[in-house]
Amino acid sequence: MGYNISMQEQIIGVGPHPKPWPTDSKYDATLLEGGDKRNVLDKYRYWTIEAIKTDLDTSRVSLHVAIENWQHDLNIGTIVRAANAFNVETVHIIGKRHWNRRGAMVTDRYMNIIQHQTAQEFVDCMKSDGRHIIAVDIVPGAKPISETPLPEKTVLVFGSEGPGLSDEMQKSAEQIVMIEQFGSTRSVNVGVAAGIAMYVWMQQNILKQLQK
Repeated sequence: MGYNISMQEQIIGVGPHPKPWPTDSKYDATLLEGGDKRNVLDKYRYWTIEAIKTDLDTSRVSLHVAIENWQHDLNIGTIVRAANAFNVETVHIIGKRHWNRRGAMVTDRYMNIIQHQTAQEFVDCMKSDGRHIIAVDIVPGAKPISETPLPEKTVLVFGSEGPGLSDEMQKSAEQIVMIEQFGSTRSVNVGVAAGIAMYVWMQQNILKQLQK
């Protein structure tokens, strides 16, 4: 059975801004004239990418996310999009510089992204920053994430879909946590796992503070 969708329901975003246009430098003249169809919050309508990123930088959470990119994993874009949704401070790409941005849906433009050529380079960077490296994977010895305190200054590390975390990253991690599962599948998609893990960190470090 199909659904009849009205023209109004098909419209994404907003149309041209009524005149007189705002003169603040954060507004994009092209968007003001032609409309803003981007998937952004209403407060960011008609803003330039640079202005949105600058504003997000004022309220980012302390969490970092890292992704091993040894196989050009298509899930990296999905993880970056989730990191944007939670407004994490920085995303680290470990391995190949080029990654498939399709799943990010342009959200990578609003993020702070750092690339590391090797796992050791990444580990050294995290240690110099005093950051706790918490890897996420279903491997022997991994602790249930629901029972594991995730420090405020954490970097959650994810491996490629299929092979998971590299041996080097597993050895370098302070802890390895796993997402408890109850069905027949061996594991969930790494993009899904990343979103769950980020939300668990948010629950422990941000949401509880807001509820006090």
